[in-house]
Amino acid sequence: MVAPADQTWGLLIIRPVETHWTSRYFPMIEETTTVPEQVQAELTPLARVLDEPSAPFAGVLTPASFSSSTAELEALCTAAGVYDLGFLARFRISGEDRVRWLNGMITNTVKDLEPGQHNYTFLLNAQGRIQGDGTVYALPEALLFSTDESQAARVAAHLDRFIIMDDVELVREPGWTALGLTGPEAGALLLRAGVLKDAPLPGSFVEQDGLLVARSLVGPVDQFVLWVEASGVAALWQRLLAAGAAPCGSQAVESLRVLAGIPRYGVDIEEKTLAQETGQMHALHFNKGCYLGQEIVERIRSRATVHRGIRVFRLSGELPPVGTALYSAAKPETAVGELTSITSVTAPIAVLTPGIYALGTVRTEAVATASSSLTYAGGSAEALLHAPLQNV
Repeated sequence: MVAPADQTWGLLIIRPVETHWTSRYFPMIEETTTVPEQVQAELTPLARVLDEPSAPFAGVLTPASFSSSTAELEALCTAAGVYDLGFLARFRISGEDRVRWLNGMITNTVKDLEPGQHNYTFLLNAQGRIQGDGTVYALPEALLFSTDESQAARVAAHLDRFIIMDDVELVREPGWTALGLTGPEAGALLLRAGVLKDAPLPGSFVEQDGLLVARSLVGPVDQFVLWVEASGVAALWQRLLAAGAAPCGSQAVESLRVLAGIPRYGVDIEEKTLAQETGQMHALHFNKGCYLGQEIVERIRSRATVHRGIRVFRLSGELPPVGTALYSAAKPETAVGELTSITSVTAPIAVLTPGIYALGTVRTEAVATASSSLTYAGGSAEALLHAPLQNV
């Protein structure tokens, strides 16, 4: 079980809020659940030691930039950029039933993960709506689960309410933080810095000298997550800078996310979003067995359709604010979508064309053909078949 709801967890102050929960998948269970509520964001462990202005991001305060966003984005796309991932919260899941239990709680497979492998996943409710997302790491004797600080308390409460007769313990690990290292030269830089002897394959991780280093891909670009004890994050940051990594802030990292077409929970993904609407099919496993919300996921798969989805857009016109409505030529009086994340590329970077790019949710029929025309107040929006970063 997780720590009591009145305990302070790392950067979060927890307060009890009672909600009533029932599930048609567990008709005999009807209980009052204590759901922790986040309050004031605090500096990440790295931000506390850096002499840089910090801004709110994903439930914490972290540096927004170190130089220009264009230079930082270029480093992430063409070289290697290092950045603060102190907004990630980490949980350890132990006990004999941990694999079976977590496999039944999330959309991706746990039982098929070998020690040293990781995957991205969603947590659903019984109606198939996304309640959170995160990454699962398989250790020989435990599992790790990481998620954004902004949703950590909610995810912990969601998971904890389903630990009933299971030999499972879910424990927050506040003494750990993380750095990100992204770019085509990231792997070579880690070897040059002596952080790794051999780089792991995408979807896997290694533990070395007190670090856990996981590798994945952002579009075609290498991304490494380096988990480190909070007391050692400043030294690791300096070590990576000395090896040639460019320091990057949250603004450039967010631009990279939009250009890669990756939605963020709480920004592009809402509580009402269905799994297939995100387009993140790598978060789903269709042969893993039963899990909470599976019936809805399977129903959508059998019908091979969703009524709306998250798409990447190239905008022509004025830079709009987040939340701007999208309209179609067929029904110009009715909104068919909304822009949820927006970034502007002001100079050529690799093969990225300067322009305004965005993520947004849109009705499927509004972008059914290549000639579909969408507009917003101040310009037009073109739904792209592929994220811009796929071409880098």
